Amino acid sequence: MTLRTLDSLGDLKGRSVVVRCDLNVPLDGSVITDDGRIRASLATLRRLSEAGARVIAISHLGRPKGAPEDRFSLAPVAERLSELLDAPVAFATDTVGDSARAVVSSLRDGDVALLENLRFNPEETSKDESVREGFAAQLAAFGDAFVSDGFGVVHRKQASVYELAKALPSAAGLLIATELDVLERLTERPQKPYTVVLGGSKVSDKLGVIGHLLPKVDTLLIGGGMMYTFLAAQGYGVGASLLEEDQIETVRGYLAEAERLGVEIVIPVDAVVASKFGADAEHVVRAADKLEDTPWGASGLGLDIGPATAERFASAIASSSTVFWNGPMGVFEIEAFAEGTRAVAEALTQVDGLSVVGGGDSAAAVRALGFDDSQFGHISTGGGASLEFLEGKSLPGLEVLGWQ
Repeated sequence: MTLRTLDSLGDLKGRSVVVRCDLNVPLDGSVITDDGRIRASLATLRRLSEAGARVIAISHLGRPKGAPEDRFSLAPVAERLSELLDAPVAFATDTVGDSARAVVSSLRDGDVALLENLRFNPEETSKDESVREGFAAQLAAFGDAFVSDGFGVVHRKQASVYELAKALPSAAGLLIATELDVLERLTERPQKPYTVVLGGSKVSDKLGVIGHLLPKVDTLLIGGGMMYTFLAAQGYGVGASLLEEDQIETVRGYLAEAERLGVEIVIPVDAVVASKFGADAEHVVRAADKLEDTPWGASGLGLDIGPATAERFASAIASSSTVFWNGPMGVFEIEAFAEGTRAVAEALTQVDGLSVVGGGDSAAAVRALGFDDSQFGHISTGGGASLEFLEGKSLPGLEVLGWQ
């Protein structure tokens, strides 16, 4: 498989390069609570700046409805980007309007600018290809070349991802190249033993990943909200815990398929059950077959894997050579229900091989719990795009860069 890289663009000195980043960071008001995606974009932006390019970064943030909203402005991102690059980053208060034109025209070799949120323009996400092409043409007018470096959006046919890559000489940035290398190692050439840890809220979000990876892995660990559908598939009562009843038969099918393939699916043997959802909730640990044997009966809800499960998961992870983890084990934002996620993260730091933290929630969890990015082999910025890659789906934002 081929992928056009930065080298394919030739000498960039004095040329304007539009870079599609994924700077969709979480904000508390105007305060960035996790700058991981900004940091992940630095390598490509620095490479282009040091090559003498005039760098025009573009990104979305949040889900505005095609019009400007102060809470989704990229202004705080521009400020943080300037701090991390240790250089001024000019910020345009629109995307293709007067401010953007003025900022772009003022750039000198090596300068970096950031344009306002792409999704303030409804054309960015239009379902009409000709409308997207029109917006892409406006963005293309700013540049001599285009670099796609937001892996988290390559599964979308959006103007800044797909049509813009066709409107200018285009290539993948360093972040996309790294993400692809890691994902290929997970799907095509994993070093054994290979363990996949899946959490998060819904089984339905992970069915494609389970189906595609099951023949490739040795062990599959199931935690998070999705574990209760697996427990229900074994006939256990799960009280008021998150349950997708319509997926129970599908889960039973995967359990049977895993047995046929000789893959071990490890389902929690205990859980932390709470009286309600909240930091002030009472909670107890119960065995998987006794989740309703609590003071709250069928109204209790599981909010984390239990300590015995955490120990078992940690042992399986630490003895693996390749580990991919997507989705927290519980409601890690509340300290009482963070231990399962903390145990999995700690175990990943001990892996003698490739450890990959995938998905925004997992990445946010490890940082919130005090771990450093350097403790893991790779922290993916891919989110849904990574999951679709692992499901074996085609990604238009990669195909347009020569990936097949």
